Amino acid sequence: MSWYKKKSVLLSAFIVLLMVTFALAGCNAVDEEDPGATPGVQQGTPDPDQKSNLVVYYVKTTENDTYLVREIHQVFAAADVHRIAVEELINTSPVIPGAARVLPPATKVNSVSVKDGLATIDFSKEVLNANVGAAGEALGIQSIVNTLTEFPEIEKVSFTVEGKTDNAMDWWGHVGLYEQPFSRDLSSVNEPAIWVNSPQDGQKVSSSLEVTGSAKVFEATVNMRLLDETGKVIVEDFTTASEGAPGRGDFKHTLNFKAPSPGQGELEVFWVSPKDGKDLDKVSIPVKW
Repeated sequence: MSWYKKKSVLLSAFIVLLMVTFALAGCNAVDEEDPGATPGVQQGTPDPDQKSNLVVYYVKTTENDTYLVREIHQVFAAADVHRIAVEELINTSPVIPGAARVLPPATKVNSVSVKDGLATIDFSKEVLNANVGAAGEALGIQSIVNTLTEFPEIEKVSFTVEGKTDNAMDWWGHVGLYEQPFSRDLSSVNEPAIWVNSPQDGQKVSSSLEVTGSAKVFEATVNMRLLDETGKVIVEDFTTASEGAPGRGDFKHTLNFKAPSPGQGELEVFWVSPKDGKDLDKVSIPVKW
């Protein structure tokens, strides 16, 4: 082999080696987990056209009571989902009639950091301008806390204003921040009476269907039934939540069934009126098998 041919072969081999090296480096960059990444925060560039569910809590005042309501909003995917959740409380009006935003509309979320289960929200000074009364203030704080603790990586929440806590200790005048961090508390969530955490809408289920959720119902009795696509009852059962009305409790129950054939159906979760036996506060979840 001539010197020129040897040189060409060596050059080609070197180029192939470089290409393989770059390819492996790219794979490592994708597969390697970022040790500083916050759990639950989508890394990289999300699809701007993709929407996901976001649970938020608002304050509702009636003639007789002030309490929290829970809503599920559809938001566009974003890298900083924790900030998006707080900004949803500031910028988006609730759907449930009578519910209202508590955070002043001029409020800015400077940052939301999460470490060891604690989320710290830094607000702009405009957050201190709310004027909703003592009951509204306490529930307003809890609405933020409950919204963020919907994320499994967050257990408690603290607030700062412009990076400091001393400026915010009196907060909105009646309720201070002296006892923060705050923990999740669903006892004041009156609407909806029942919600289902699993299964999700359109989920494919097996012959052993685990149903979980939260209920504020008479004697803590939660009923459920699974229907096929014609409305025929496949299985029906009930369970007991951890607490009955006027408290709120979690429930978890397994429905064992045999699907008639590949297809779809609907899970209904409700409670039964002790007066007339009617289904009340029914939640319907479409499922398939």
